[in-house]
Amino acid sequence: MIEVKALFLLKANVDTPQVIDGPLGKRWFIPVAGGLFSGERLSGVVQTGGSDFQLIRQDGVAELDVRVTLRTDDGVTIQLKGHGIRHTSPQVLERIMSGEDVDASEYYFREALFFEAPIGRYEWLNRIIAIAKGGRMKSEVFIDAYEVL
Repeated sequence: MIEVKALFLLKANVDTPQVIDGPLGKRWFIPVAGGLFSGERLSGVVQTGGSDFQLIRQDGVAELDVRVTLRTDDGVTIQLKGHGIRHTSPQVLERIMSGEDVDASEYYFREALFFEAPIGRYEWLNRIIAIAKGGRMKSEVFIDAYEVL
């Protein structure tokens, strides 16, 4: 059985997706416009400038490819890479993107998280994998992250 330990809850502000039609599906480029993360072992801000590059496949599944930087409350910058999938019905996605508050039980949003931290207090992040359950609103993303033990 997989054991996990709470890592943090992250809330990121996101801008309107830039959409490109391509041969594999639609590409959504979603700029990250800041945010916060909070946990027992690390907390701080999600820095502006990251992004989520998504491929919306022909079957409606979104492949997530996230790159953001976190700045801890004590001033350390950490890279977060997330790879995951999100899927739901076109109707639920339309409700989310229109700004409606849609319960996360109405869609699937999971991610594997990887970190790159400098030597020091947070270098343990370089040696773990975290898993997360996410939530999506029109201009916010929520990530509930857990370290896999």
